[in-house]
This record gives sequence, C-alpha cells and structure tokens, in this order.
Amino acid sequence: MMMGQRSDEKSLQIIRKDLGLDRPLGVQYISYLNDLSPISFHSKDSASFFFFDKEKYQSAATISLGNRLVAFKAPYLRRSYLTQKAVGETIAETLPNTFILAFLSMLCASVVGIGLGIVIALKKGTWVDKVSLALCSTGVSLPSFFAAVLIGWLFAYVLGDYTGLNLTGNLYEVDPYGNGVTLMLKNMILPVLTLAIRPLSVVVQLTRNSLLEVFSQDYIRTAKAKGLSPRKVIFKHALKNSLNPVVGAISGWFASMMAGVVFVEYIFGWKGLGFVMVQALSGYDLPIVMGCVVTFSIIFVTVNLLTDICYGILDPRVRLS
Repeated sequence: MMMGQRSDEKSLQIIRKDLGLDRPLGVQYISYLNDLSPISFHSKDSASFFFFDKEKYQSAATISLGNRLVAFKAPYLRRSYLTQKAVGETIAETLPNTFILAFLSMLCASVVGIGLGIVIALKKGTWVDKVSLALCSTGVSLPSFFAAVLIGWLFAYVLGDYTGLNLTGNLYEVDPYGNGVTLMLKNMILPVLTLAIRPLSVVVQLTRNSLLEVFSQDYIRTAKAKGLSPRKVIFKHALKNSLNPVVGAISGWFASMMAGVVFVEYIFGWKGLGFVMVQALSGYDLPIVMGCVVTFSIIFVTVNLLTDICYGILDPRVRLS
C-alpha cells in the first residue's frame, strides 16, 4: 500500500527494514512496548534496532549509561502507513470529539435517568412503573448501530424538513470559500441521542430498584417517623445511599461508550477517534488501529479507577473495608 501499484522487491525490502518488519516477532513486540512505555531503553549505535532517534522521541529527557540511553518521554505510537502522520497527533486531534460525544451522552443519560428512576420508584406498581420498565427493557436491548440507522433515518431523512437536522456532520464545519469555521451544535443531537438510549435505560432501572431497596431500610422508616418531609427523606437520606450501583453503571457505560462510539461516529460522519479507527481498519492501517485500541484501554482502566474512588466518597463503608 505504501508503494502503490508500482512496486518492486528491492523497494519492498527497504520499507520492511525501515518498519522493522524484517526482525523476529519477539523483537518487534519488545520494541513496540519500549516505544509505548514512558521510560524506555535505547542504544547509541545507529545500526541497532533500539537506536534512539531524536525525530521519533521528541521532547525526551535522557540519561546516558555508556553506550545505552534511558529515555523519559511521551508514548510513541509509530506513524500511519498511509499518511505517514504520527499516530499520537491523529489521536490528539480526534479524541476530544469522541470525548465530547461520550460525555454529553452520559450526562444526559445520568441526569434524566436518575430523575426518571426517582419518579418511577415513587410510582411503584402503577401503569407508569410498568410502561417505563417495558420501555427501558426495549432501550437496553437496542444495539447502538441499529439505533443510529433508525434515528438518523427518522429524524434526518423522514422528518428532516421539520427538525432541520443533518444525517452526517461534524462539530465544526469549514467554509469552502474561506469565511472561517462554524460551530454546528445541532450535529451533536442525533449521535448523543443514539448513544444515550441504552445507558439511560440502565440508569433508570438501577435507580428505581436501588431506591426501593433503600426505602425498606430501618433508618428510612425512622426518618419518616421523625416527621421529615418526603423531599428530605428522598434526597438527603435515600438517594445518596442508593447511588453506588448507579455510579458503577455510569462509569462502566462511559468507559465502554468511548469504545462503542466507533459505529455511531461512522454512521453520523462524526470525525472522532471511532471514525478514524473504522477508516484505518478498512485501509489496513495497523499503527492507527493499535493506537486507538491502546487509547481506549487506558480510558477504560482510568475510569474504573475513578469509580472506585467515587465509591469511597459516596459510601464510608467502602473506605473502611
């Protein structure tokens, strides 16, 4: 692919050597981990596979140990096969778009879901409760890629004249005549709605079930016996102690949503990390794919760590254990 249609064996061998593909797989793997690590080990010998290339490791602090170097640097994710652009630069440009989409979707799902969960818990056993649970079950079972096609077709195509929404579009649109960049907030509506459906359904169900369980506790009955208003009983005593499973669901969905936006971004033409990853997969651009996977993995681990911290803040019993 890098050579195009005009290729010969000599050029192929030069590219393979430049990419390190002529080395054993074990050496290639260790080299990739060395590039990925913020603390890496290199050789001053230019013929070595672990030679310290200043163009690759920019802004790196080094410690010299004879013919060896220890480098402190940002992770190096190689370069794209097709564009020759640094993978780190591509991720830095597109990750904010993905984060905005995932954050707004999770924010909508959390705020609306907790609110609806409280209302449904107070309406236990009524038709409101039964209809809401049926809708939530449907929402949870609706795959994001199918929901994206359905919502895009309905609101951007069938009802497009009334909604004014576009099927595809990015957060910013560049005027082809050089009149600047326009912020297109309406392009976020459909992808945010699509991504929020499943976590919203889960948050509603968890909030309802957790609140009903807390309502049966002795301290809630004591609070009611003291004559506290229903608002104080719910928001001061019941809600805080029932949020742990909700926080766990929110964090888990946010972490998975960062990876799950791949199909939604591609369907709606949202230029985020997921969109870039799909293009890289279709073009066999392996460094981009590996960089995206590593980024999604780091986000997932970080979110889970922050979730454990939130557990301790919300419930002192977790800190004691």
